[in-house]
Amino acid sequence: MSNATEAELSGEERLIARYFRPLATHPAALGLMDDAAMLVPPAGCDLVLKTDGLIGGVHFFPDDPADAVAKKALRVNLSDLAAKGARPIGFLLALALPQEIKPAWLEAFARGLGEDAEVFDCPLLGGDTDRTPGPISVSIAALGSVSHGKMIRRSGARPGDRVVVTGTIGDAALGLLLRRDSIMAERWGLKRGHQEDLKARYLLPQPRNAIIDALHRYATAAMDVSDGLVGDLSKLCRASCVAAEINVASVPLSDAAHAASAKQSALVETILTGGDDYEIIATLPADAVEAFRQAVLAAHIQVTEIGAIVAGEGAARFLDQNGKILHFARPSFSHF
Repeated sequence: MSNATEAELSGEERLIARYFRPLATHPAALGLMDDAAMLVPPAGCDLVLKTDGLIGGVHFFPDDPADAVAKKALRVNLSDLAAKGARPIGFLLALALPQEIKPAWLEAFARGLGEDAEVFDCPLLGGDTDRTPGPISVSIAALGSVSHGKMIRRSGARPGDRVVVTGTIGDAALGLLLRRDSIMAERWGLKRGHQEDLKARYLLPQPRNAIIDALHRYATAAMDVSDGLVGDLSKLCRASCVAAEINVASVPLSDAAHAASAKQSALVETILTGGDDYEIIATLPADAVEAFRQAVLAAHIQVTEIGAIVAGEGAARFLDQNGKILHFARPSFSHF
């Protein structure tokens, strides 16, 4: 900190010094004493840039814990870096706060952000703080690095590749429904533990950065599942100028999602299109699937083969157990 006294600092300077300067440990952050960071990219690497934001009342609930909001804001960006095969370098934070924000909220937010910055080795490099008459807004720009020319794109899938997905699908979308209407738990016959599991998946995603090496070794294309499996796989297909055929029965579900969909079969659409999964879809040559599976399991992450890439024009077809194509009213989450 400079030689300025506390009284000589503006309110914004005091906020940054108290809550965020302790997180800016990377030399590139310049101690948050300048109005920009200065970063030297790792030798022989390309920079991978990603920005994603959270808006109160849209991406999180007003009563969500502040530390979880901070972690979610960082993790949704880390998920995209993981899908590109990029290792985190650091991030920039733009935070807009309403007048009535309490110091306790900021303390918890900074604590959660600092914890995840350390866990994922992704330090704060700089950013901006603003006042807003609206809800809290948290926008993060994450920077990653990947060996020159080795970023995993959406456009590499080829006919004959197999489609795999990490983790389980649909939990966060179901968790959101439970947060909006707790009566759903009774309709679905969910045990308390299952309810909490689904809510937790919505509140706090688990980015798959631990499988970056396996993706580099085996994947021909990849992206993370943020707007729903149906819509996001279709985006990958369009980028690769191919089609996909997916067996819905093969899509991995948690015990909680199995229990809910067994009670209300129409939930399959929510599960497949709802989004906020932050799992990774990848395409692999057929002879690489087992090796990829073993590599991912070594990172204690589940991976499931759900279908194949075929020749076509950018469509992802989801087939029921009778081979019938399912049609969805809203194939992908979209803000617009």
